[in-house]
Amino acid sequence: MSTVPPAPIGVVAHYNLLERLEPAGPGDLFRARDTRLGRTVVVRVLPADYASDPQARAELLDGARSLIALSHHNTTALFDVGEHEGCVYLVFEFQLGQSLRAEMAGRQMNVRRAIEVAVQIADAVSDAHAAGFVHGGLSPDSIIITAKGHAKIPAFELASRGGFDKSNGETRLRDYDSPEEARGLEADERSDVYSVGAILYEMLTTRRPLHKGSAAPSAANAHVPPELDAVLLKAVAPNPDLRLQSVAVLAAELRAVGARLDGRNTDGDAEPRVQPSGAGTSKAFVPGVLILIVLAALIWWFVAR
Repeated sequence: MSTVPPAPIGVVAHYNLLERLEPAGPGDLFRARDTRLGRTVVVRVLPADYASDPQARAELLDGARSLIALSHHNTTALFDVGEHEGCVYLVFEFQLGQSLRAEMAGRQMNVRRAIEVAVQIADAVSDAHAAGFVHGGLSPDSIIITAKGHAKIPAFELASRGGFDKSNGETRLRDYDSPEEARGLEADERSDVYSVGAILYEMLTTRRPLHKGSAAPSAANAHVPPELDAVLLKAVAPNPDLRLQSVAVLAAELRAVGARLDGRNTDGDAEPRVQPSGAGTSKAFVPGVLILIVLAALIWWFVAR
């Protein structure tokens, strides 16, 4: 028995809007059906006054279209971009899952899992940097964790960099901006290094680093090893010149820390095993006593003869 598809709540181009989603960012977000290809997608419809200046809108559309070429498995794929009734719309792949914020759930995450997620985010951002994009909009609220546990960074902020009216800048999620972005300076690749580091810092400690400089994560989470402290403090250094200079380097250093944890056969959360006092002595003592008994028996046997 065939099921009847749900009635659309609206139509944008050839996309039937099926369900309104909670947007992380400007405009309205919908789960939708691509009537041409028969697949489920996500459609973001920007406000009519978003990038209302003709030149800004043209730059936004051009930037968005160039994102279609990005195909990193940790970035939400952009399928289509266009205009409908005076509004810009962008069409992304649909992923079952939850936000990274939901996985964090206000608690300190398992150290090994946090590193794994951060590496996936860093890999995706590094791929965007190689294509000439600076993200500038990373947030646990907009990063999706798929049903298989993989991180997907949003491509929308990549499209919007430099392509929106300044009056609409407040619609972006800015909680994880670098200190230089917070001062109104232009973002560069090192700004994204800070944002990835800030997200990992919060995964481990439940708090964001301070722009003036923060304590080592291990001060709040005793499971964080010293080598991870060192990497994170370099990633969130307030001065971009003292920060790790690329997200690719950050990903490599995090992988090295993860490999060390794997070599220690720990996920980063296990308490260190303390051997009970005297345990080693007692294990060595038992074979020694047995040897003395055997020697005593042999001596008695020889004497008895």
